[in-house]
Amino acid sequence: MIRELCSFPERGPGTDSERRAANMLAGRLRGIGRRAEIEPFFAHPEYAVVHLIHAAMGVAGSIVATVQPAVGFTLVLIAAISTYLDLNTRLYLVRSLLFRRVSQNIVSPGTRPDAPVRLILMAHYDAARTGYIFSKASNRIRKLPERTRLVLGPFRLFFWLGLAPLLPILGARMAGLDPTWLNALQAIPTIILIVAGFLLIDIALSDIVPGAYDNASGVAAVLSAADELTANPPENLDVWVVLAGAEESFCEGSRAFVRSRRKELDRATTAFVNVDSVSFGEVAYEISQGPVINLPHDRQLIELCEALSAAGQSARPIRHPLLDDAMPARVRRMRAITLRTTDEDGNLAPWYHTHDDTPERVDTEALTRATDFVVSLVRLMDRDAGRAAPTQPPAAAAERV
Repeated sequence: MIRELCSFPERGPGTDSERRAANMLAGRLRGIGRRAEIEPFFAHPEYAVVHLIHAAMGVAGSIVATVQPAVGFTLVLIAAISTYLDLNTRLYLVRSLLFRRVSQNIVSPGTRPDAPVRLILMAHYDAARTGYIFSKASNRIRKLPERTRLVLGPFRLFFWLGLAPLLPILGARMAGLDPTWLNALQAIPTIILIVAGFLLIDIALSDIVPGAYDNASGVAAVLSAADELTANPPENLDVWVVLAGAEESFCEGSRAFVRSRRKELDRATTAFVNVDSVSFGEVAYEISQGPVINLPHDRQLIELCEALSAAGQSARPIRHPLLDDAMPARVRRMRAITLRTTDEDGNLAPWYHTHDDTPERVDTEALTRATDFVVSLVRLMDRDAGRAAPTQPPAAAAERV
């Protein structure tokens, strides 16, 4: 399956290759006896251009503020607000001004809408662009401790060391302060934004990678788990499968799915299990993620992962300094968690977002461990939902029969 998905070259968000891959995956789901629907949505595929504009607004605001502090402050404030909302998938400001392409989600609804819990197994099938920050700089970042890597997440540096510090500095200029040391202080975040701009240009001009680890492996794990769960369905779960498009433009597929069903998805009885990059190393489960701030995942799902790990299906907790398809659900206060595989230090595969991310590098044992963990988590959720479900009154039970 991984080779077949990777046979669609350049399957970036909103591309024809992504569309053809979606049709193939819908056929796969129908082949294991599930209903599958292709749901189109509009995506803005060039995330690097979006944040390049944010960086340019920050630099322009910093320069303009030397002569018009209020105008410069306003530019930086708009850039900071737009960046924060965009990275948390809440609201698109600058992004909404750019061109759109049609992407699509493959949605396979469950067959038990009356079950106590709706479980949504999710994985994205599009592939990412590469760039210097992935192919070169990441080798140095991998050597750092996890806490340091978390602090040095690329968009945390962009926001907290680039845009955010300019606001109080330019606020001071608006108040009439103009000492020499303020110029030197203002230069630091401005330079950071300039460097970020060049890195974003590099990403925007780079090619799309094969995407075997990220995320043909996640799709394979979800389809394998769905096959097993279709053959032996859980009693207390309505199991959906969602294969999301346009994740690599920052989760636009999962965002579109959640937003289109915001009235249908009950926060108390809906849970998302996202599977992303699972063909290298050991199983890991995210306890938090976020490109700007840490957003914790659902406590109950984390506890179930801890229970499985304690029972012998070894898995480690990690904190992810970027965003994935669990983010739109968590931002909207729904239950969600992401499963990955990483090395013993919590690093993703060395070929993540590079041209070396090919099917030949897939570790089938790691993929099997991840798939088994997904199925075991679903079974544990099923038992947990069964215990939590209210006991049905005898009269009601007789009426159903």
